Amino acid sequence: MTKQEDYSAYLKEKFPPKEGFVKRMEALIGKADTEEFFDISYTKCPTSIRCNTLKITSEELKKRLNAYRWDIRQPYDEFPEVMIIDSKLNPGEIGKTKEHLLGYYYVQEISSMLPMLALQPVDGDFVLDLCASPGSKTTQAAAMMNNGGTIIANEISLGRVGILNSNLERCGVANTIVTRKEGVALCERFLKKTQFRFDKILVDAPCSGEGTLRKSPRTLEMWNVNMIKKIAGVQRNLSEAALRLLKVGGTMIYSTCTLAPEENEMIVNNLLEHFDIEIEQLNLPLKFREGITEWEGKNLSKECAKCLRLYPQDNNTDGFFVTKIKKLSEEEK
Repeated sequence: MTKQEDYSAYLKEKFPPKEGFVKRMEALIGKADTEEFFDISYTKCPTSIRCNTLKITSEELKKRLNAYRWDIRQPYDEFPEVMIIDSKLNPGEIGKTKEHLLGYYYVQEISSMLPMLALQPVDGDFVLDLCASPGSKTTQAAAMMNNGGTIIANEISLGRVGILNSNLERCGVANTIVTRKEGVALCERFLKKTQFRFDKILVDAPCSGEGTLRKSPRTLEMWNVNMIKKIAGVQRNLSEAALRLLKVGGTMIYSTCTLAPEENEMIVNNLLEHFDIEIEQLNLPLKFREGITEWEGKNLSKECAKCLRLYPQDNNTDGFFVTKIKKLSEEEK
């Protein structure tokens, strides 16, 4: 056995999936695909980074990293800032380079980059990142906006606010205001105290983490349906409050790193039932599966098929869910 095979075998023995989780995955993608899902879930993701174009070009960063004899691959022509390191690195090596310390790159899984690639913030936009820490997506947005416009980066945890601020400073972000407040309360305060509305909003919601098993196999121990239902209530409140703060014609991305329909399509379906919105088709450079329109006997809007599901076995990434929402009017149903 190779070291990777030994590691995978150890994880499979220590963190076996619960029967209920396996059955739910089989209901989503079938038995054969579920076996592939769990097989890859006990392996590590490829190492990926995002070039911070606020400080350096992708070409120059690649040259610098090649000088360390790192094999750098840029898989997407339209997004050269996305890089995969194919070389085997020593533990901690990726965070010890002067380029990392200077904020020339951010260590970020490719699935984590998708929400901002979908939102496409530009210079002049007013953007809300409602659940911002540790700052991977906030720093990505700032780079896409070339430090123009304004980002409100919100985080409820004081400890995580410190991490967020540290990453913003390291990456040279200068267009961001950090707030510390519970997400729904922040949105309600904006609505009550101002007439201000955002051009673009990201709700990268806290979730059960079913898509992150490759870096956090302990999630398999914690998994349970009651937790999913509890988190779904939080997500429903966050998404509704954020949508009220979006300007008419504006764009909101709702995303999670889980695969549970209760936290994904059912949240989107709830928004479709209560707000005047449409789900926009996304074109991102990975293999996605369309959103589901039925779960456990409940029929969902056909619009939910436009949501995107990213399964680890399809792209050798983490699992992810992303949907793009356009607000058509202030009307609520």
